Amino acid sequence: MTDDAALTLLHRDQPPAAGGLLRALWHGARGEWEAAHAIAQDDLSAAGAWVHAWLHRLEGDDANAAYWYRRAGRVAAAGPTEDEARAITTALLRDERAS
Repeated sequence: MTDDAALTLLHRDQPPAAGGLLRALWHGARGEWEAAHAIAQDDLSAAGAWVHAWLHRLEGDDANAAYWYRRAGRVAAAGPTEDEARAITTALLRDERAS
């Protein structure tokens, strides 16, 4: 899936049917932080930690985001949050297809 297709998924009117973390990203892209955070908080995987970090970036809590980036095994992102949302979505969809 391309980054553009991933972005389209995030901007659909309805949440994605597959994957809790994709739903978290969908809610986060709409400013529905609480709904997104509840999903990400329950996912203890590295991918869940990455989504969790992104959400704390959206919130403006860089210290908390840094903690979650470390849990995800990733360097803290510095670019636009929308670019990171596309990257996370693309990675999640790729991993979903691979399993």
